[in-house]
Amino acid sequence: MDRIAAENRMAELREKLEEYGYHYYVLDKPIVSDAEFDKLMQELVKLESDFPELITEDSPTVRIGGNPLPHFEKVQHEIPMLSLGNAFNEQDLRDFDRRVSEGVGQPVTYACELKIDGLAVSLKYENGRFILGATRGDGTTGENITNNLKTVRSIPMKLKEAVDIEVRGEAFMPKQSFEKLNVAKLEAGEEPFANPRNAAAGSLRQLDPKIAAKRNLDIFLYSLAQLKDKEVFSHTEALQYMSELGLKTNKEAKHCKNIDEVIEYVDSWLEKRPHLAYEIDGIVIKVDSLDAQKKLGFTAKSPRWAIAYKFPAEEVVTTLEGIELSVGRTGVVTPTALLTPVQVAGTTVKRASLHNEDLIRQKDIKIGDKVVIKKAGDIIPEVVNVLEELRTGEELDFHMPTHCPACESELVRLEAEVALRCINPKCSAQIREGLIHFVSRNAMNIDGLGERVITQLFDHGLIKDVADIYKLKKDELLNLERMGEKSVDNLLSAIEASKQNSLEKLLFGLGIRFVGAKAAKTLAQYFENIEGIQQASEEELKSVNEIGVKMAESIVRYFETPEVSELIHELQSSGVNTDYKGPKLEIAGDSFFLNKVIVLTGKLEILTREEAKEKIEALGGKVTGSVSAKTDLLIAGEKAGSKLTKAESLGIEVWNEEKLIEQLNK
Repeated sequence: MDRIAAENRMAELREKLEEYGYHYYVLDKPIVSDAEFDKLMQELVKLESDFPELITEDSPTVRIGGNPLPHFEKVQHEIPMLSLGNAFNEQDLRDFDRRVSEGVGQPVTYACELKIDGLAVSLKYENGRFILGATRGDGTTGENITNNLKTVRSIPMKLKEAVDIEVRGEAFMPKQSFEKLNVAKLEAGEEPFANPRNAAAGSLRQLDPKIAAKRNLDIFLYSLAQLKDKEVFSHTEALQYMSELGLKTNKEAKHCKNIDEVIEYVDSWLEKRPHLAYEIDGIVIKVDSLDAQKKLGFTAKSPRWAIAYKFPAEEVVTTLEGIELSVGRTGVVTPTALLTPVQVAGTTVKRASLHNEDLIRQKDIKIGDKVVIKKAGDIIPEVVNVLEELRTGEELDFHMPTHCPACESELVRLEAEVALRCINPKCSAQIREGLIHFVSRNAMNIDGLGERVITQLFDHGLIKDVADIYKLKKDELLNLERMGEKSVDNLLSAIEASKQNSLEKLLFGLGIRFVGAKAAKTLAQYFENIEGIQQASEEELKSVNEIGVKMAESIVRYFETPEVSELIHELQSSGVNTDYKGPKLEIAGDSFFLNKVIVLTGKLEILTREEAKEKIEALGGKVTGSVSAKTDLLIAGEKAGSKLTKAESLGIEVWNEEKLIEQLNK
């Protein structure tokens, strides 16, 4: 076959295979046999092998999986992928409806969809062609998993119209695919996946797309994030348009006229849920009108126009086989129930937190008991109660130890605390947990230095404290299990990059008792360098906004320790930054905003909400999201809505943006 004939045949094959795939994977209505589909696919693979210069990026052969990647690139989301607030009962849904109606000024209609239990992803198309697929990540920054998403056969490589569009959805593993995958893993002597959600996420984060291609993933698209040159006016209309483009949406979605219809829809799926071919963990309820969505806007974490109804936690019975003790980074000794493995809400549960000795006594928990287990919020396993009527008399009482299980120091119970605590500063368990905290995302955020690697380094004596992290050498790391040259180079680069973090990251990472991420930023912003904090007295610390007596005492006590001074010196000698790099605090003693509680509402014209918040907080104010009797001032932009009404009813002072800027300029 000559080049021109091959090019024509390849174009014909691609068109046919894309159409057949759309009917099979999106519409679930195949129009040719599997044998015919496979025959055409093999013909295309052969032609692409003979004429590689004619391969196109949107060829159906990309479903097979390309070459492995060295790593995933980061992707910045132009529009953040926010999480949703949760509702757990009918009253929560009615409260949501009331807030929405008040915010819009009239009743609204809703779009309801099944909440698929998978991995949130974003898909971008240019001129109708799939160009980028990314994970949600932290909502602002995700990972480029385009090559893996190309293996999901229900994602079209080319849309039915040449549009520029970004859509969001949930990639998932159907129950049948999950069962087959776990059978294969068990036969290979490998650990099975705990649930379809983990299996889907693990598949899409494989650096080798061929692995993802074998996992038979699927997707439902549920959100139109960006669209050029076309207007849609409702979420229902957006879903319909996405479907017309060839994107797979969930056919169970329903438009509801009011909250009563929403509740009926939710109740119906409580019964029908087990019969689906995929896992769901709730129902997503969205205000249907896009204009109403814009009017309602967002909180810092989630849209005000949508909520996720979470199904009641599934409860199951299992046996409590034993109780294990762990020591946290602050020395608290926590008992954990060891259970006969049992499936709860799609996950194999082997352990559940028992919190403290008082809870064990309160619930009269004994080793050997039959216990009821549930996952709180479908996430954290907990022991609900004991089935005393099933006791045989062979159950054993449990008593907390008098000495630390890690270092054997005597445990103490501090005043007004229920927890037992090890107060030995050299306790190995506390040091290890402190190291894990230091490298975590909200602290120094060192990629590749997770719990497993930290444990290896600690057990091999390569790190004794956080300063040792910055002294690690390549040849030491190469001797560790599962540490190849590439991963070691990446890890050392991440460690080096973390030296440039702003002071608040380091301060939080040091794990000073009572100092969380927010307090760390407040302190860093106020004192500007670590020396200022080291030298501050309790009185100076207490004068800082939101730094209380306990925290001030804890900070002074921490920095008075000679070992801490030596640690800070070591970190600085290694090149770790100890200065604050964020916006400077401009607090004067007579700052109008100092210690005032302020709420921003409505649309601002000159500043963004975030800019206004940052400027107010830099002058000592506290910006909160809701109006209450404690609010000192409301800044009202256009279409301020219910917050303005509430502020006026409470007699709270109200400014417009012009007055805010005037005061900021002073």
